[in-house]
Amino acid sequence: MTAPKKVVLAYSGGLDTSIILKWLQTEYGCEVVTFTADLGQGEELEPARAKAELLGIKPENIFIEDVREEFVRDFVFPMFRANAIYEGQYLLGTSIARPLISKRLVEIAEMTGADAVAHGATGKGNDQVRFELAAYALNPEIKVIAPWREWDLSSRTRLLEFAEQHQIPVAKDKRGEAPFSVDANMLHTSSEGKVLEDPAEIAPEYVHQRTVNPEDAPDTPEFIEVGFEKGDAVSINGEAMSPATVLETLNEYGRKHGIGRLDFVENRFVGMKSRGVYETPGGTILLEAHRGIEQITLDSGSGHLKDSLMPRYAELIYNGFWYSPEREMLQAAIDKSQEHVTGTVTLKLYKGSVFTVARASDHSLYSEAHVTFEDDAGAYDQKDAAGFIQLNALRLKLLAARNRRFK
Repeated sequence: MTAPKKVVLAYSGGLDTSIILKWLQTEYGCEVVTFTADLGQGEELEPARAKAELLGIKPENIFIEDVREEFVRDFVFPMFRANAIYEGQYLLGTSIARPLISKRLVEIAEMTGADAVAHGATGKGNDQVRFELAAYALNPEIKVIAPWREWDLSSRTRLLEFAEQHQIPVAKDKRGEAPFSVDANMLHTSSEGKVLEDPAEIAPEYVHQRTVNPEDAPDTPEFIEVGFEKGDAVSINGEAMSPATVLETLNEYGRKHGIGRLDFVENRFVGMKSRGVYETPGGTILLEAHRGIEQITLDSGSGHLKDSLMPRYAELIYNGFWYSPEREMLQAAIDKSQEHVTGTVTLKLYKGSVFTVARASDHSLYSEAHVTFEDDAGAYDQKDAAGFIQLNALRLKLLAARNRRFK
């Protein structure tokens, strides 16, 4: 690859990306632009600016942006319209943040005249795939630099030696091996590695950062009402809220009640299995609420087709294909299904669990007249069921008759 002249780096301000910043400068002699996204990870981001300036980055080449509303509105909410879950359990909290970060990397590269982007994902994980597939989908000419696949800094000791050699500040707690690595955004936290690498060992309680232990959660259940319009949550307890505020508020309810913990061994796209501890408090509540409102507003044909599409949709997001035509095609079908998914859902939160206990909608397909055990006043003629059953049984009867002949 031809040496880049200017690189936009996805920069957290932490040790690894600070080392990458300096490595880009020394290895390629190129100008570096930093991009730090506020995705609701709960950390102060201004120190990243100071760190970048300390490492010689010009103020005009430091981009720190609050993208929380865009993240929830344009990425999290479309995904939740699909009720997307990977391998039956994982709510895709890390996966869904990568296309937004990549989008801004490519846009900033265009704004600043950079010819390359760089990320800090390792060569063993999924994020390298997600960052790079998204970048190439948005700009096929962009160069992508993945230092973890190029350099010889193969151990924590070598990283620290490089940091000290180049006067990169190292926090004291980073001088020893970190107990685990953490990725966080408004939707979730993901903890992997070190003390979590053996799936036969129970994860220590200190791994959990976003939720109280369900055993320590309040002994009294709490009830909340989530309002929806066209598949997206728009209010909590009758108060209208922006997408990010909805998720932020649900996160607090989930934290308080210990909701959304997951200890999971997943199949990475690159082929290996990985054990992670995830916390998705608000997302777990949102998924239950969305399914609750769909129960009365989606017809069976639409709902069952949508459920059959969901695993493929979730896999596309997990594998990094957010900007693929097939994901967009599925999204169009999913969004069409949400035209009448409007109403309110009442939820019970209690010691790590969330349950739908009531739902209401002006768009409801639920007909009490048809399902009542009392007199339905002619709304449904039960004799019609006999012909329905006979027609559906015809194929089965013919099969049974043939099978009996050949026994």
